[in-house]
Amino acid sequence: MDHSVRYINTLGKASVHDVLTVAARERSLAIQPRCGVGSHEHMRQLLDDIANRAAPDVLSLTIDSHTRLQRFDSALRCLNTRPESLNGYPLVTHGWRRGRELNEGANAPLEIRHGSPDARILFDVAIASGITSFEGGGISYNLPYSKDVPLDVSLSAWREVDRKCGRLADHGVVVDRELFGTLTAVLVPPSISLAISFVEAVLAAQDGVKCISVAYPQGGNLEQDVAALQAIPILARRYLPADVAVFPVLHEFMGAFPHSRSGAESLILYGAFAARLGGATKLITKTYQEAFGIPDTEANAAGIRLARMATSPLFDFVNYDVERCMDERDWILDEVDELLSPVFSASDLMDAVTGAFAKGTLDIPFSASRHAKSAVVPRRDPNGAIRYLNAGHLGLSEMTRRRNRDLIGSMDGRVASPPLSLFNSLKADISFFVTMLDGPGSVPEAGVEK
Repeated sequence: MDHSVRYINTLGKASVHDVLTVAARERSLAIQPRCGVGSHEHMRQLLDDIANRAAPDVLSLTIDSHTRLQRFDSALRCLNTRPESLNGYPLVTHGWRRGRELNEGANAPLEIRHGSPDARILFDVAIASGITSFEGGGISYNLPYSKDVPLDVSLSAWREVDRKCGRLADHGVVVDRELFGTLTAVLVPPSISLAISFVEAVLAAQDGVKCISVAYPQGGNLEQDVAALQAIPILARRYLPADVAVFPVLHEFMGAFPHSRSGAESLILYGAFAARLGGATKLITKTYQEAFGIPDTEANAAGIRLARMATSPLFDFVNYDVERCMDERDWILDEVDELLSPVFSASDLMDAVTGAFAKGTLDIPFSASRHAKSAVVPRRDPNGAIRYLNAGHLGLSEMTRRRNRDLIGSMDGRVASPPLSLFNSLKADISFFVTMLDGPGSVPEAGVEK
C-alpha cells in the first residue's frame, strides 16, 4: 500500500473527493456518465471521446460481470477471444499498469462502478491504479444482485475495503466511497434506499472512511425525489461523525426507460432538474438509447450535455411545491428513523443488520437474494410517488403504514384482486414513464408479445 500511496500523492490531479468538495462549496452539480468496455484500447478511446465531446466532471470505469463475481479466468478467456462480449472493463485481468494508464490519461477523475459482493481484489487493483473513488457496499452490492451470498460474508469483505480506506486516509489519501442506494432500481421507497445507505455509511465511518457519497435513485415524483435528496445531509448529521464528508448523489431513473428519443430525453432532463432542486452534488446520467442496451459514445455525450442544460440560469424559474416537499421530507426522515433505531441501538451493528434482514425488519423489494425476505410490495400513489402497499415485516409503525395505504388511496381496492391483477398493476407502475412519454400502447399486456 505504501507504494500506491506515494504514487497517488504525486499524481498531481484532482480526485473525485476534490471535485465533489468544490461542487458542494459552489452549489454546482458534477456530472458523471456510466461507461465500460472490455478492450483496453477501446476503453481508453471511450474515455477520451466522452471527455472531448461532453467534458464530464467525473468518468466511470464500469467493471464486467465476470470480475464482479471474481471469475477472473472467465474474464481472461473473454478478453483473449471476444472482448466485445464483456459488459465492462476487466480491471483485475488487465492489471494495475493498464489501470494507471487509463487513470493518468483521463481528463477527469475515475470512479470504479461494479456490483461485487466481495470487491477486495478489485479494490486493491483500483488503488494500485491510482483510482480513489469506489462504489458499493456489503448490502447494496449483494442483496439486489446475488442469489446466495450470505450477508455476513459480504459485510465482512466490504469491512476490509473500508478499513483500507481508513488507513489510506491516515496517509492523506481520501477515497470517495459511493453507496448504491439504487438497490434493485424497481420501485424502491426512499426510506428503504436511505436506511440501507446509512447502515453502510455508519459501518464505513466506523472503519475510518472520510468521504461518503450517498446515492439515491430517482423515483419519478419531483417532490418526493427532492425531499429524499434534502434528507441526506440531515441524516448525515444525525448518524455520522462531523469529520466525514457526505455528498448527495442522484442516479437518473433506472427503471423501464422510454423507447422514443424525445421521451427518453424528457426523462433525462426531468432527472437533472430533480438533482438540481434537491441539492445533489453529483448526477449519474442516462442516455436516449437506455431502452435498447449499452449506449454508444455519442448517446452518452448527448446525455451529459442535456443533463448539464438543467444547471443553466435560464432554468432558474423551475421550482417545486415547497410545503409538500417539506412534509414529504419529514415523513421520509421519520420512516428512516423507525427502520434504523432498533439496528443502531444494538451493541454489534453487523450482527444487528444480518438479524434485521433475517427477520425482514430491514428488507429490499424484488431482491434476488434468498437472504432477504423481499416481502415489501411498493406501489405508486396517484401522483407517481412510491409508497408501501405492503410493508412486510419492516419495523414501521402502524401510523406510517396507514399513511402509506391512505396515500395510495383509490388503488387500495386492487389489494384484494387476483394475483394477475396485482402483477399488471405493478407492471404499470414499473412502466410509469414508458406509458407517460411513449404512450399507453408502448407497454404490452401481460402474456402478449409485442
